[in-house]
Amino acid sequence: MSRIVSNATPLIFLAKVGKLELLKTIFKEVFIPEEVKFEVVEKGKRLDKKDAYIVEKAIIDGWIKVLRAEIIEIPVKLDPGEVAVISLAKSLNAEVLIDEVSARTAARLLDLKPRGTIFVLLKALKEKVIDMDEFLEILNQMIGYNFRLKEEVYIEVIREARRIVDSKE
Repeated sequence: MSRIVSNATPLIFLAKVGKLELLKTIFKEVFIPEEVKFEVVEKGKRLDKKDAYIVEKAIIDGWIKVLRAEIIEIPVKLDPGEVAVISLAKSLNAEVLIDEVSARTAARLLDLKPRGTIFVLLKALKEKVIDMDEFLEILNQMIGYNFRLKEEVYIEVIREARRIVDSKE
């Protein structure tokens, strides 16, 4: 599997639903810039967010690796964490795990391959790490935690999951 650099959102939502380890199973190791660690772990712990401690444990366990990003010029206005994620992905020649539309656009403009949290779930389904029932449960739990997904995207994701399951039978 190729290298992947993650933004905060995928880490937070997968940790909230108790499925952060899907990243370890699929990618073996995940890279994050210091800015994302600060956003997820430091800020999260100050707010006593359980997901912050889960992500911190993955960092301590060594499969989420924190690196310093050399910031590059990004052609779109993004927050500092997104800029750091894209900069790090570019320097590592890695895919980028990012959900925000503007950040995905910026990644494409810089010849990076953006992936999202939903990609992780579909990949886990495809690799039989989870089954269709688990897929739906995780997706709906994430939405319950305010993971934003347009209705038409939700429907398309379910269709894609069904296609994956049907192709395996």
